[in-house]
Amino acid sequence: MSQLNRLLFTFFLLVSWSIVTLGSGTEKAGSAAAAELRIPVGARHLAMGGAQIAAVTGLDAVFWNPAGLDFSESNASAMFSYRKYIADMSINNVAVSGKFGSLGSIGFSFSSFNIGDIDVTTIDQPDGTGQIVNPTYFVLGLTYSNKITDRVSIGVNFKLINESFGRVSASGLTIDAGVQYRDLMNVKGLSLGVAVKNLGGSLKYDGNGTFISASQTGSDREPTWVKIDAASNPLPSEMSLGVSYKAELDEVNSLTLATTYTNNNYTFDDYKVGMEYSYDDILYLRGGYIYSPLATDDNPNIFGTYSFGAGLNFMQFTNLNLSLDYAFVPVEYFDVNHVFTLRLGF
Repeated sequence: MSQLNRLLFTFFLLVSWSIVTLGSGTEKAGSAAAAELRIPVGARHLAMGGAQIAAVTGLDAVFWNPAGLDFSESNASAMFSYRKYIADMSINNVAVSGKFGSLGSIGFSFSSFNIGDIDVTTIDQPDGTGQIVNPTYFVLGLTYSNKITDRVSIGVNFKLINESFGRVSASGLTIDAGVQYRDLMNVKGLSLGVAVKNLGGSLKYDGNGTFISASQTGSDREPTWVKIDAASNPLPSEMSLGVSYKAELDEVNSLTLATTYTNNNYTFDDYKVGMEYSYDDILYLRGGYIYSPLATDDNPNIFGTYSFGAGLNFMQFTNLNLSLDYAFVPVEYFDVNHVFTLRLGF
């Protein structure tokens, strides 16, 4: 099978898989498990509204489209990201990757969610029992990506999800897959990308905390322990199709425009556009806009329709492949989200 045929086969396989798996998800909003899988990681492309799945590269690609990992310009990379999220929560992410020649690239990522302390309340003690729980949520990822030609790359991301609080916990596995095609139709700078995310089974809580002491009405029997069977909920699957174009304005200035359509199975479908201006690969200015046509005043998308940010590459000043990115994301009802990402290349 030729390289092009393999690309087309992979492309249509992903799209067909998405059509079978996904659908319009507004009527199912809020019914999916592991909502943390949908929280974007990395300031660079978050500042562009998440529109850049077609040409995202390196460790930024782990979240947006795993196919882009092998397009990294560094043989080894590391990324550290912090996001101040809503309701005093925060998210920390660390990722590393390496290139192994024709074998492709392999990456490892870890995201932890700091939810904070929560007072335990009961029906009899609605003001609190004096006990405190600290939920622990994390996502551990293993990513593989390979350029099957100088223009085409494929990638897959395996993720282990774990959620626990009190005496209950849930865990599961999910898969992301993606394809990127650079210089589409022999147009330099034009890229196409497809990504299918969060495919897997359901998540269900279990543990000692699912047992309660209960008595049978009208019976003389002593109270006994009864296990509550927790509900099982599917993962928030989605499919994205994106196009981007990078124009070299002159020797030092460039402009990238990107757009992506995302079909979410458990929330609104999104249309995203993003822009990145680069000066001499030193200074980057970014902006993005997200349009959710089915969002209403009664059922809003709490994250603002726009985002923006900036980035600095310190390579020319320090001889280190070091960059710092920032994203500003407005939120309804909560404080603004600030996202910082530090990237290293070797």
